[in-house]
Amino acid sequence: MQLAERLQRIALSPTLAVLMEAERYKARGVDVVDFGAGEPDFPTPDNVKQAAIRAIHDNFTKYTATGGIAELRQAICDRHAADFGTDYRTQEALVCVGGKHAIFNAVAALVNPGDEVILPVPYWVSFPDIIKFAGGKVVPVETHEIDSFQLRADAVEKALTPRTRLVIVNSPNNPSGAVVDPKEFERILELCRQRDILLISDECYSHFVYEGQPFSIAAVERAKSHTVIIGSLSKTYAMTGWRIGYALAPERLIHAMLTIQSHCTSNPTSIAQRAAAEALLGPQESVVKMLAEYSRRRRRILQGLRLIQGVKCVTPQGAFYVYPNVKAFLKHDGIGDTLTVARALLEQEHIAVVPGEAFGTPGYLRLSYATSMERIEEGLRRLERFFARLAAS
Repeated sequence: MQLAERLQRIALSPTLAVLMEAERYKARGVDVVDFGAGEPDFPTPDNVKQAAIRAIHDNFTKYTATGGIAELRQAICDRHAADFGTDYRTQEALVCVGGKHAIFNAVAALVNPGDEVILPVPYWVSFPDIIKFAGGKVVPVETHEIDSFQLRADAVEKALTPRTRLVIVNSPNNPSGAVVDPKEFERILELCRQRDILLISDECYSHFVYEGQPFSIAAVERAKSHTVIIGSLSKTYAMTGWRIGYALAPERLIHAMLTIQSHCTSNPTSIAQRAAAEALLGPQESVVKMLAEYSRRRRRILQGLRLIQGVKCVTPQGAFYVYPNVKAFLKHDGIGDTLTVARALLEQEHIAVVPGEAFGTPGYLRLSYATSMERIEEGLRRLERFFARLAAS
């Protein structure tokens, strides 16, 4: 069997690979401390679940409009306006099967073969493969640990060429937790405006910011014409399995993305759409409670990691990941990269992490603290034991 050439450009998501391997251990009854999953450990809020149950009882189980029910598209616009001060209309909103689907639709609608897409490093694992699948060329822009992985406009400007089609910014960032300074974000937007380039802003973790207020670049004056906002209910409302994401963008682009969606998924699940509308329009206390708990966990895992000799870790400003530097342990005991470190951690200490190679930055590990404090404590004990053994080898 000969597969399509485009498949040669991409690979299985590294985070999915970690989850699959961890699940194999769990299936054998092994006690795995899972720092791999980028998924809240909180349950979906009860009012959201009840809305889904009502939808079922109301027989709201048929096809809907491909781009989402009007109620949900309006709820997306209203929530974004309330949280960030924007003014989107329903014609500028598209409901997708998760935020990743919205990103895929946007890139597919905008990128031609050979077009360049500027992507800050470290990056979320799916961005490069989505760009490559569309035939685009990834242009990495480095950020640096010494600068807390902050993205700077001057670095973006140096990477611009006549072939640049898109700039993608993920803030708060997965995996580093870095949050782009609003003024720096505005400078990046202005670069895009000057060159008629579109800016994709992935706001998946926008409500989980530890210092300062959540920010959307779409709230800046005259931003909408050159901005594509990607949002998701997965993290904000602990709705990962419900698969509801969205895009806010100029109407012409929304129509193009809708055309693509009409031929691949049709509408997102009707029941999940009703639940999503309730999440956006209903009480928001669950978001505040999750952020407070993530803040507590962040303090503890940072404290524990920094007590391990040889491990360095910057403080994440958002999201729910830490991104420790473990380069001091490479070349110990035959370990040459963090892929090997991650495998050894799973095999020897039954800890699941994602290696930095998945995010374009070898030498780092991504640990999610979207897990219980008890699991964090156990994981820190195992990590300390593993790295002490490695240092002594």
